[in-house]
Amino acid sequence: MICGVDEAGKGSVLGPMVVAAVGVSSEDALDDLGVKDSKLLSPKERERLYALIKKRCRVAAVRLDAPDIDAVREEMTLNAAVARAHAQVINILSPSLAYVDACDVNCFRYAEMVKSHLDRECEIVSEHHADVKFPVVSAASIIAKVTRDRAIVTLSKKYGDIGSGYPSDPITIRFLNDWIDEHKVPPPIARKSWKTVSAILAKKTQKSLLDF
Repeated sequence: MICGVDEAGKGSVLGPMVVAAVGVSSEDALDDLGVKDSKLLSPKERERLYALIKKRCRVAAVRLDAPDIDAVREEMTLNAAVARAHAQVINILSPSLAYVDACDVNCFRYAEMVKSHLDRECEIVSEHHADVKFPVVSAASIIAKVTRDRAIVTLSKKYGDIGSGYPSDPITIRFLNDWIDEHKVPPPIARKSWKTVSAILAKKTQKSLLDF
């Protein structure tokens, strides 16, 4: 089996990161589906392909929620945590070859990081923009993205409109600001180890001191 691995939500300040692997029997197994990097597809097209990929391929996914990410960052870098999660989904599928989207400037170093967490022998091909170069990684990016998007919808039903969860999203930042104003602490779904959160807290603490 050949598998592709990718993640969604790595840089998000709210909500989970999802790592997914898709396993196929041959390099051309997905040619007729027209899979692309999930960022290049509309939400509707991602959902359509998600169902087809799940039906045709073996799929594995792991989810790290905000508290999990905060905890793991006390032990290791985020890149190391992603490499370990990449290895987790590879271990579930047990392929002979895995293409991974490199989360390190050095692709070869990243491949070794992933290999260090594997249960059994597997060739790792680590490349930047693997989700564009290899259809099986594109498929994994679709599974990861749709899974995470669904999680964000569920969180929005509970917490109100949280936006995409990324620091670049004004809706996300507004939600964080409003929550901290009301509760004096970050929401449970926020990655407290992120600079975005610490900067908002510091700004509000400074404002409180000035008001005092």
